[in-house]
Amino acid sequence: MKQKRFILQESELPTAWYNIQADMPVKPMPPIHPATRQPLGVDDLAHIFPHECCVQELDTEHDFIPIPDEVLEKYKAYRSTPLVRAYALEEALQTPAHIYFKNESVNPLGSHKINSALPQCYYAKQEGTTNVTTETGAGQWGAALAYAASVFGLESAVYQVKISMQQKPYRSSIMRTFGAAVTASPSMSTRAGKDIITRDPHHPGSLGTAISEAVELATTTPNCKYTLGSVLNHVGLHQTIIGLEAEKQMAMAGEYPDVVIACFGGGSNFGGIAFPFMRHNLKDGKTTEFIAAEPESCPKLTRGEFRYDFGDEAGYTPLLPMFTLGHSFKPANIHAGGLRYHGAGMIISQLIKDGLMHGVDIPQLESFEAGLLFARTEGIIPAPESSHAIAAIIREALKCKQSGEPRVILFNLSGHGLMDMSAYEQYLNGDLMNYRVSDEGIRQTLQSVPE
Repeated sequence: MKQKRFILQESELPTAWYNIQADMPVKPMPPIHPATRQPLGVDDLAHIFPHECCVQELDTEHDFIPIPDEVLEKYKAYRSTPLVRAYALEEALQTPAHIYFKNESVNPLGSHKINSALPQCYYAKQEGTTNVTTETGAGQWGAALAYAASVFGLESAVYQVKISMQQKPYRSSIMRTFGAAVTASPSMSTRAGKDIITRDPHHPGSLGTAISEAVELATTTPNCKYTLGSVLNHVGLHQTIIGLEAEKQMAMAGEYPDVVIACFGGGSNFGGIAFPFMRHNLKDGKTTEFIAAEPESCPKLTRGEFRYDFGDEAGYTPLLPMFTLGHSFKPANIHAGGLRYHGAGMIISQLIKDGLMHGVDIPQLESFEAGLLFARTEGIIPAPESSHAIAAIIREALKCKQSGEPRVILFNLSGHGLMDMSAYEQYLNGDLMNYRVSDEGIRQTLQSVPE
């Protein structure tokens, strides 16, 4: 009988995260102060983020960073997650490709986000912080942060993108279940939110607007730190637990990936699955291809420009070197709320520049078509974000069908879609549409980026 699932024992779990910055031939450019244009150090960032996260953010020397015992014990409650061979999907596509997926949907709260929420809240607690705040789009990160904060006895406040809150109302209910205060963004509770609403009373919100509000709350509230679910280096670092497990599990399966794919918003789940395998390209001469699948309506990797830009709409964050559509870019109201972000993380942006990976953009309808096929073959309804990766997988598998090449394809199923059924219902009823941003629209929002 063919083996379908590969699972590690607790004793086999990785005990350190992988820091790809140490092995990159060209290091990411540093974040800089928007006024002085000088590089920022740990102390400059630590008034916003937990101090240890800032140390990890700027660490370009240590290739492995130990996972604290307290965090590792929390990981053991749900890790390892299964590596699964998608035999039924392969059969449906009639492809010679071998398709594997890392099933992060079995995590508490249903997505990969908990992998970084736990260490961020742990580090905040260790330094005496009592409150944490964050932003969230579709709600996976907000739910994970609310849960992790409750685990470590912290108060939490979450700004959720307004359109996503309307599309997925039960996500905010989950956050409140764990004690979080949840506010739709943009709101009238912060100066940033008031300014955004004044400019555009009908603004649907974006991750950029929600980040502005959360950062403002963190910097104006005593003993409060800001936590982030993607984009920054330390978040991708924590997520490498995914790929480090997958390495061992692929060895159990007797295979090694020719292609690694994940959906892409800011880069956390992509980096989590890709970076541990990419180190073998960088150090051992492997030739694995890495593909980030982003929405056609928010195409920073395929149509954005590399430059310094703010990570939020109001301009509260440091300037980050990124592929960006401009921090004032207003994404379309697609259902993959976790992918509606204007920029790419610093590490990912440098890797794109250096030709070590590439992006593809996926129309919304193609992503839902792919998600439906995956559900009907593998029995898991994927999150709309993950469906972008599945659409890219299908493209690659069909190429293998044409060429006859049995390539090994690995992707990260970053979360399930059981809280997204209203989106699937709209798709099944024929009520969804594709969105594509115009070149002129991108040019206009890039004009807001500081020179």
